[in-house]
Order: sequence, then C-alpha cells, then structure tokens
Amino acid sequence: MSDTRNYDGPPDYRNVGLHGMSPETTHDEKARFNFLAHLNRHLASNVLPGVKKAYETRVAPHQPKPNHRNQVRKQLLQDPLFQHWSALRRGTMELRQQAGRWVTLRQAESLNSKAENLTKEDPRLVLNPDLKIPNYLAKIDHHCMPGSYHDEIVPGDVTGAANYDVGIFVTTGGGLGRFSDGGGEAVVAWMKKNRPNFAPKRILDIGGGLGQNVVPIAKAYPDAEVVCVDTGAPVLRYGLARAKTMGVDNITFVQANAEDLSMYPDGHFDWVQSTMFLHETSVKSMPRIMKESHRLLAAGGLVMHVEQPQYAPDMPLYEQAIRDWDAFYNNEPFWTKLHELDLDQWMVDAGFDRDELLHGGVAAVVDSELFPEHANDDVEDYGRKAAWHIIGAEKKAA
Repeated sequence: MSDTRNYDGPPDYRNVGLHGMSPETTHDEKARFNFLAHLNRHLASNVLPGVKKAYETRVAPHQPKPNHRNQVRKQLLQDPLFQHWSALRRGTMELRQQAGRWVTLRQAESLNSKAENLTKEDPRLVLNPDLKIPNYLAKIDHHCMPGSYHDEIVPGDVTGAANYDVGIFVTTGGGLGRFSDGGGEAVVAWMKKNRPNFAPKRILDIGGGLGQNVVPIAKAYPDAEVVCVDTGAPVLRYGLARAKTMGVDNITFVQANAEDLSMYPDGHFDWVQSTMFLHETSVKSMPRIMKESHRLLAAGGLVMHVEQPQYAPDMPLYEQAIRDWDAFYNNEPFWTKLHELDLDQWMVDAGFDRDELLHGGVAAVVDSELFPEHANDDVEDYGRKAAWHIIGAEKKAA
C-alpha cells in the first residue's frame, strides 16, 4: 500500500478495497485505471477553471446575455477550450468502460461461477425473469456502460456489475473510498448524527444496483431487514455475492420496478432510501416511485433521496450549463429535467405534508489513512464531486 496522506492527486488504485467478488487486475490494468483517474482529476482541477475563464472573457462578452442554461451551453460549444475539455471528459468515460470491460470479460467464466456458487438457492436473491425493463433504462447505456445495469451476455452473467465495481474509482478519482461506498457511509453518518435514536426494523434501498451504498447501511443497522431493489438481475446477483464475501448477511436483493412494489404492504418500511438514483428514471416514472415511497413508509419513518443539487434560481447559468454536461454527452437524458424540477412539490404530490419535508447535505465518508480527505475538497467536478443534497421527508406518526 502506498501512503497518500501527503499527496495531492487521486489515491493509488492499489489502495482499492478487495472483497471476494473483486475482479483480478494486472499491473497494466491498475496503471491504466490510475492514468484515467489522474486525467479526470486534471480535467476538473486544471482545465475546467480555464473553461470558466474563457467563457467569462472571450465568449460571454461577445454574445447576447443568456437567460437559460441551454443558451450558455450553445455559446460554450463554439469555444475551443470547452470543446477540448468536453471531448477529453467523454473520452475518459469511454476509456474507463473499455478498461473495466476488458478486465471483467477476460475472467467472465470465473466471475460468473463465483457468483453462482455464492447465490445459488439463497433466498436473499429474488429474481423475476418476466420483469419488463422500463424503456428509460432499456434504451440507454447509462454513463456509456455497455448494456447498462441489466444486460446479460450469458445466463447468470455478472460482468457488467463487476465492470461498474472495478472502474467507478476512475470516474470519481477515488473520491468514494476503498469500496466506492462513500455515499452509503455519508448517509449513515448523517443518520447517526441527526437521528441517533433511530432504530429501523426494515430498510428499503431503491435502485441500489450492486449494493455498494446499501452495505454500509446494513452494517450500521445489523438488526434491520434490508431490501435492495433494482431492475437489473446481473447487479443483484453480484451484489448479494459481494455482500456475502464482506460478511454482510441482512440484505435481500430483489429484482423489481420501483414504480410498483405491491409485493410489500403499506407502511412496511421504516426507512426508504435512494442514492444517486432519481436521475436515472423519467418524468413519468418518478411520481409513481415517490408515491410508492410514501405508501411503503411507516408512520414515524424517513424517506431520503440523495442527489446532486437542483438548478435553483441562485445557481449561476454557467454552473447549470456545466452540470448539464452529463445529459448531453454522458448518456444521462433525465439529468437535465430532474435537476430543474420542484422536488418539494413532487414529494407533497406523493402524499407528504410540506412540514414533513427535510433537506440536508452529505459528503462521502472515506478512510483518510488510505484515501486522502481532499477527495472532497474545493475541486468541483460538477456532477461527479462526492457531495450531495438530501431531499426527503419524515412521515408523521399516526
């Protein structure tokens, strides 16, 4: 292990945490991940500030004053530095996917076999082969990930999930910690600080994928029954296998559409949670998801949706345009619409009283002995910085 405490760049990939489902990586594969993580950090800390300066000094003065972020984006498209930054940012994502995919495909049989052995006949894996994948997921390779979260190359495939697990370090520059679970750790830290006596019996994690953020929650509340819901069978298989090798045994991974969780009765969960999930839904599906969250929440329980910040009126149009980059160039089509919605009103429409709503902020909690605390410093990589807003509600007791 290398000591990164006095180092100002991303942590070394050799510090990534390993578990029983971790794909093996060679020297060259580690070096490739390190290079891409450094490139992402360089683009955020050194190139992007120049894009802002270029906009302010050589773009904006010669353009009509914008009144919407889309106008700013179209103005930026004419500037060579923005073109340079945007192309490289897209390139790092495509290269990250290629690098991770190669790692997992070359050991596909081994990974699939491990997952099968760990999950076979385990009641904590509940798959539904007849589930129709919603179009807003089926039609998109989210953030350039081939097959997104649901595609299977062979029956029992987990390589897509393994690719996500092995390569998210690159996208975040290591900002999510050893096991890429900094989001889950942040939610736990918020809950322990703000609701120290909260003792949920049942917890629902919506769109939990391979469970990297639900594992810290399950560990923090070991007496709770935790359910991780997702539409993708590969991520759920991998998630259960991963959790088991990490000694976590109180999570059930369920394949279902969060728009309809009628297999659970009203008020079944004390805590309904999502972490960076809402932006991968749609305008039509999100009201149903929020209504289900309200229906499923017990009196006295909490719902918490963790997301990047909304495009509030006080957010500069330039910042909104840069944050919108993911919608236009990183296969996140709902990103732009989600972040302009009045989510408070949507929560009220779902059934919550306005005085039940809660807001807050969280930042990734990481092991600073291996992953430097500066991972969440003032370097802003709009949309990827490991710091988020909470949009939630506390349901009044009957």
